[in-house]
Amino acid sequence: MKYMGSKNRIAKYILPIILKDRKPNQWYVEPFCGGCNSLDKAQNPRIGNDSNRYLVALLKELQTQIPFSPPHVGEQEYKDIQKNKEKYPDWLVGYAGFNLSFAAKFFGGYRRDKAGVRNYENEAQQNLLAQQNLLVGIDFYCMVYKTLSIPEKSIVYCDPPYKGTTQYKDTFDHFAFYAWCREMKRKGHTIFVSEYSMPNDFICVWEKEVSSNLDVSGKGKRATEKLFELK
Repeated sequence: MKYMGSKNRIAKYILPIILKDRKPNQWYVEPFCGGCNSLDKAQNPRIGNDSNRYLVALLKELQTQIPFSPPHVGEQEYKDIQKNKEKYPDWLVGYAGFNLSFAAKFFGGYRRDKAGVRNYENEAQQNLLAQQNLLVGIDFYCMVYKTLSIPEKSIVYCDPPYKGTTQYKDTFDHFAFYAWCREMKRKGHTIFVSEYSMPNDFICVWEKEVSSNLDVSGKGKRATEKLFELK
């Protein structure tokens, strides 16, 4: 799924590190699952949680509407959904808001091809169709990460909004998040976090420079993605 901050390109590097000591039937949990571009590459049992109800509704719809066949959403329909979310099913709001938007930023502007070469709506549908089978068996929840019930001694991978970067919706209390991670560690969970920087008790176990393009000007950006483990 197209999603802002997706870990699809680096999942092949970080998942072997995150899951290297996973035991049989041990739960793998993502409290900030987003578009599930890393969660979909792990095996069950799995839990995916996100605070955006439209996103979670879309993920659950992908588990039940087989094959996934959304209605046509052109630019005018996109704008109507954006302004009148209550008129539409939550999953359709999620589909339009993320998958048909520029850079997959929630209703960040309808993605169009000025050259008339690409059909982004069709590409979005095909991407979701390709992901459907990978979501089978995931338990999805929609709540604030701190209220999520996590099975005993789980592997927990967190991909929260990065400090100092574009936020998805609301401000995010990073210090409260650090405290929650430490509490989860004390309860026996194994904690990994993707971020650019973390407090000293979070040890960087992997890093790689990657490019991103979230600017309508088309100017590329480069940043060093890092994976931290709380020791």
